[in-house]
Amino acid sequence: MKTAIVTGAARGIGLATAKLFAAGGWQVALVDRDSAELARATFPEGFAIDCDISDPDQVDAMTAQVLARTGRIDALVNNAGVADFGPIEQTDFARWRTVMATNLDGTFLVSQSCIPALKEQGGAIVNIASISGLRGSTLRVAYGTSKAAVIHLTRQQAAELGEYGIRVNCVAPGPVRTKLAMAVHSPEIIAAYHDAIPLNRYGSEEELAEAIVFLASDKASYITGQVLAVDGGFESTGVGLPALRTVLP
Repeated sequence: MKTAIVTGAARGIGLATAKLFAAGGWQVALVDRDSAELARATFPEGFAIDCDISDPDQVDAMTAQVLARTGRIDALVNNAGVADFGPIEQTDFARWRTVMATNLDGTFLVSQSCIPALKEQGGAIVNIASISGLRGSTLRVAYGTSKAAVIHLTRQQAAELGEYGIRVNCVAPGPVRTKLAMAVHSPEIIAAYHDAIPLNRYGSEEELAEAIVFLASDKASYITGQVLAVDGGFESTGVGLPALRTVLP
């Protein structure tokens, strides 16, 4: 049975992705540092591993635990991430490093730890970046920069690992209707996003999961080094003013 590791799997996109893998007959390692939430998220086809992906020792222990249980790793989804939004002047080095430690360092560490197992039969890595890594935006200098780095890391990994049959791709989510987003996005923010997105709505966690699982599957066997924005068209457009949505007089 194929095995997938999904980091940041206690909730949101990670949990939806883990469940979709399981529905396809995969066994899934759900990795997260929120042990309480992780315990509530686990389902019969999945098993939970408490791990802080910014800690190299914890990462190696997690990989060893997966291999001891399943004997193989066929797909890795580097989904775990932290968000820290604020003006540039208020982003001190400690805040910067907190974001980088998980979003960039963690993605690198987990990938490095899993590569030897992935080489055994080939497989796939899917890194989760963000639309903020593809376009500049306010109040997210650390977050956006970390996700832009994840996009380039994806290309580096794809270039070097292809000869071993390991495909590496990246999904860049746009606005997604997660519990966290809905808790912090005001009605004004939601309306502004709707105006800027050609599909005129937020995406769902399940829609992101479909793209991620596809890229990890054999159906994407000749796709590597790519960045897929799953964002309702948000990244493809420039100015989308509400007043210009109708025919000009």
